[in-house]
Amino acid sequence: MKDDCIFCKLANGVFETNKIYEDDDFTVILDAAPATKGHALILPKEHYANIYELDDETAGKALKLAKKLAIHMTDKLGCDGFNIIQNNGEAAGQTVFHFHVHLIPRYKDDGAVLQWKPTSPDADEQKELCRLLSL
Repeated sequence: MKDDCIFCKLANGVFETNKIYEDDDFTVILDAAPATKGHALILPKEHYANIYELDDETAGKALKLAKKLAIHMTDKLGCDGFNIIQNNGEAAGQTVFHFHVHLIPRYKDDGAVLQWKPTSPDADEQKELCRLLSL
């Protein structure tokens, strides 16, 4: 646990939370400023600033937990869809630098907006990106 990290403190029970799930590795809490009803955060108990620092085992566990909770929350809340969001770096919208996953239940006409302005790369740009990024 990192002493100056609010999410470390929330995940490890230093502060009271609206916890909906806990295991040895993660705590899941309702977001204090939710985008929609039921918006929750998956918080690892160990500190990782972002996905770049996250070990593969914890990354896998986080995604499995996101799936489990999305299914459970959809059943209990009756939502119409689900966003699973994870931001890395200030430019990507990360405001707390402790890896976390947003679980956002979506409801028809809920007014929550996740958007970006689509670009129009030409075929040569796409081919160059494909060459550059292929593993």
